[in-house]
Amino acid sequence: MVTAVHGSDTTRIRRGISMCLLAMLIFASQDGITKLLVRDFSVAQLLMVRYWTFLLAAIAFLAWRGDARAPTRSSMPLLQVLRALLALGEAALFGWGLRYLGLAESHALFAVFPLLTLSLAGVLLGEAIGLRHWVAAVVGFIGTLVILRPGFGLFEPAALIPLLAALTFAAYNLLSRRISQADSFATNLLYMALVGAVASTCFGIPVWQPPSPTEWALLGVYAVTGMIAHLLLIKALEYAPAAVLQPFNYSLLVFASLVGLLAFGEFPDTWTIAGAALVLAGGMYAARAR
Repeated sequence: MVTAVHGSDTTRIRRGISMCLLAMLIFASQDGITKLLVRDFSVAQLLMVRYWTFLLAAIAFLAWRGDARAPTRSSMPLLQVLRALLALGEAALFGWGLRYLGLAESHALFAVFPLLTLSLAGVLLGEAIGLRHWVAAVVGFIGTLVILRPGFGLFEPAALIPLLAALTFAAYNLLSRRISQADSFATNLLYMALVGAVASTCFGIPVWQPPSPTEWALLGVYAVTGMIAHLLLIKALEYAPAAVLQPFNYSLLVFASLVGLLAFGEFPDTWTIAGAALVLAGGMYAARAR
């Protein structure tokens, strides 16, 4: 009987890992599409299309559940709005950074966000942070410096953009942790979609450029793939604990590097590879130290 349960748990965990890896592959492919689109369109226009697609899907999902009104009631609406704006800001910053940086370099710098989340949780929320976690944060910080190479005449100011995106995403994660204890998933979903759609529209309409049929197709794939990847992550967490999945989230860097190489001929230099290895080592060590 015990063996059967163990086998069932193993199957569920493997299924969760597979979904997580597939989500990371889709995210990397979406970033490749973003890099293509930001050549001709503003990031605001891209996010406007993405969030209106997200909002329509969220409304359809809530209507299907017969739960369209209850999610509008939040116990902390101001924090919900701030959280949604942070998510929008992170997406805008990362997309903006792709104008100037390769996929591998952008993701190598962005990969520091779990360590930033850890550090901010200790400073802002007063959560206990052990020595191993601080060691992991220092290792990740050193890896970031290796990628940036300040003082060597090779530093690009644009490299700060994905770092700022990582900091914004870390703050978003902290707010999500707090809000999820009080509001339902449906409420979180609706606020994220509605606030994001309204805010992106305010910036997207003034810079709107009519897409060609091919560009509309790319915009559609860009919008839909993001939702699919997020749903896969949510489903993956139903099958496997977050602590088990966290190391596999770093596969995003590998997939992004492959997309950058195959689609754009980008190949990360030795410094980026070395720095990314340190950032990943710090993140993996932090995950194991929990």
